[in-house]
Amino acid sequence: MNDCLFFGENNYPKFFKNKPNKIIKPIQFKFENENENENENENEDPILIKNEPDKIKKPIQFKFENENENENEKQIKQISIGCFSITFLFKNGKAIEYLPFSNQNPHKIQIEENIQKVTVGSGNEAILTIEGNVFAKGKYINPKNKKNFINISSLIEDTNDRIIQDIVSGANSIYLLTLNQNVYGIGLNDFGQVGSDSETLYKTEKPILMMKNVSKIFSGNSSIHVFLLNPNQELFGCGYNRFGQLGLGESKKETIKIQKLTKIQNIPKGKIIDIQCGYIHSVMLIENENENPKRKLYSCGYYEYNGLGKDEDIYEFTEIKSSLFENDDNILDFSCGNGYTLILTSKSKLIVFGSNELGQLGTGDTKNQLIPIQIELPKLRFNEDIYNYHISCGNYKSFLYYSPFLSPFLSNLEEDLIKLFRRKEFCDISFKTENGEIIEAHKLILKYRLNQNQNQIEKLQEIISKKSIKESNQIFEMIYSNNSKINPKLYYEIKEIINSNEKIEETMKRIYLNENENEKDFIIERKEKQYKFPKLILIMRSELYRGMFLSVTNDTSNKVTDYSELSNKSFQILEYWIYSNQIKDEIQITQEVINEIQIGIDYFQLNETYPNLLDLLTNKFNN
Repeated sequence: MNDCLFFGENNYPKFFKNKPNKIIKPIQFKFENENENENENENEDPILIKNEPDKIKKPIQFKFENENENENEKQIKQISIGCFSITFLFKNGKAIEYLPFSNQNPHKIQIEENIQKVTVGSGNEAILTIEGNVFAKGKYINPKNKKNFINISSLIEDTNDRIIQDIVSGANSIYLLTLNQNVYGIGLNDFGQVGSDSETLYKTEKPILMMKNVSKIFSGNSSIHVFLLNPNQELFGCGYNRFGQLGLGESKKETIKIQKLTKIQNIPKGKIIDIQCGYIHSVMLIENENENPKRKLYSCGYYEYNGLGKDEDIYEFTEIKSSLFENDDNILDFSCGNGYTLILTSKSKLIVFGSNELGQLGTGDTKNQLIPIQIELPKLRFNEDIYNYHISCGNYKSFLYYSPFLSPFLSNLEEDLIKLFRRKEFCDISFKTENGEIIEAHKLILKYRLNQNQNQIEKLQEIISKKSIKESNQIFEMIYSNNSKINPKLYYEIKEIINSNEKIEETMKRIYLNENENEKDFIIERKEKQYKFPKLILIMRSELYRGMFLSVTNDTSNKVTDYSELSNKSFQILEYWIYSNQIKDEIQITQEVINEIQIGIDYFQLNETYPNLLDLLTNKFNN
């Protein structure tokens, strides 16, 4: 059963009996009729569980009553909450939508393409598909029929700029980041939130270009302001600024509407990781390797909601200081709702502040909190994977849920994989990019991932030759890990030649989302030295050779003993062959080495592999 806690406004009139209207402590959120095939079943819509309390002041479990306890723990990918709807996205690329104020059951969103992201505002909803299309609905998106999804990416005038890599919703506006790193806005513009004069453009029913050369968009489901970040870490903002929520400083104190994208000055030192926007406050996460803690939060806006404990609005991003933020405790995720903020840390702390009139902070009462406080959570089933928990806040509702598909650490996966797989001594095939740079790779792994076909490798060579080093690395990241964060255009180019393997995908993500370095390496202690095998390599090779590396678990005591008599030379031969499927030419083979290697082959159960290491060694010895 998926971990999904819910607290705050509880407007489920049809499904809950005898209910208070506020849930002031987290409860488990669930659906009624979810079966073993979960949301794969096209004929059955989930039904919300009945007989839950109304006023949820502490977190409760939110779930579907028909969900399968073993299967669904990996299923929810994302939850997005608006004022009038909640959307659940599942790992299989399907999504369901629930309208709390209606008398309808949750229903599946009928989009033929697989969905990779959903985003819900107060009056809109948008869906990004793996192909890079965006379907959206809402009063200011499709006024003729606000309940129907339309393809808004197809409305972009520049036909070469219609592949979308990210979407974000504001209250009544939607922002699209294209593959070419341009940002378009669509929807309401009453405070200049799409970057235009509201007197001449009150709303737009097709996307208009806001800014070029953008790396990230930040807004919020109740927000009527937006931030755009460029690759140089320069931040720009526009929209509603009555309480200083754009962080422009005292100079803009009296300016309610910022109708032109304006550069934000005096940004704290460090890398901007994320910005979450409420209606009248904003919270920024900054990472600085030279400080402790490395990640710090900064806020601005309305005094009751900015977490600074001051009796005045803050017009510039200011650090939120609290003893709750320990030096060795990492901020994993945070989210802003309409006037409140929830923060999750690596020590399983849920820290909250801001508006709480409907119990959305989960404190057990309805008192506003001017400074951050910690709330007690029910025991989570996946505490060892706290990095896979995420927070989603709506206007007055909050969710804390388990999803291994949204970790912020996925952004570092490319770097980790490149370090691991680009070790020249283990690579046996080279790819030249458009600008002449060389990428080293593993022919054996590529053949396995590319449908066991040499012709597919040649197709990949051709694709890489026309790509930059950045795009090429993204392609290899996809090949090695199935990481869905590859941009849609590249995915579309290579998806026909990729042989997907879900077991590898899940295992890789499980390893790489765990910050414990010992979990990434299988360590073998020997008399002479310590050997480290990256688990990822072992797992890949086990899939290739039907071996037993997946049995390598935390209990390695017996396995270490098996290697104690191998000489360093034999062990190095075995290690090199595991990585590269080759034997170094300069290695001198003796019968003693062959006998020792046999121990390793028997232990790893590699005797069915092809080419057979023992045969190669024997032939080399005989020749």
